[in-house]
Amino acid sequence: MKQLTEQEIRAAFVNCTKGEAKRLAVPRDLADHPWDDLDYLGWRDPQAPGRAYLVTELAGTPRALVLRSPGHTSGQGRRSMCSICLTTHDGNVSLMVAPKAGKAGQQGNSVGVYLCDDLACSLYVRGRRDAGVGARLHETITLEEKIHRVVENLAAFLAKVTEA
Repeated sequence: MKQLTEQEIRAAFVNCTKGEAKRLAVPRDLADHPWDDLDYLGWRDPQAPGRAYLVTELAGTPRALVLRSPGHTSGQGRRSMCSICLTTHDGNVSLMVAPKAGKAGQQGNSVGVYLCDDLACSLYVRGRRDAGVGARLHETITLEEKIHRVVENLAAFLAKVTEA
């Protein structure tokens, strides 16, 4: 993923108003992120930990989502799997809920996905972050195929958010 500016990120949100996008907390350290290793940039709002955001590029166009995390869906010691990167964690997977885009979202409709709590799927898949023993299933597919799967899973979730 190419490095994005704060302005590009704010303009990319598909499930909130322009005013909401203007007011949300964008990371100040954008230049410090490992952009070459990211399929998406995800972060939590430091003032409201139940709010999270992610931005990705689909077909060369930045797309961003506002997410809510109603709370951890995994109990302590219970293993759960992220739906995007297929990494299992002990208590570190959350249901992230995105308001749907457009009129459906204004009517309160939303869709959810189970995501790594720290929103670091790209780093887990690439082995840059360790989720512990047994976190990654043994697979015979290549790293490129795993990365492609993350991108496809994320694109499918984004499509659910933006469909009418």
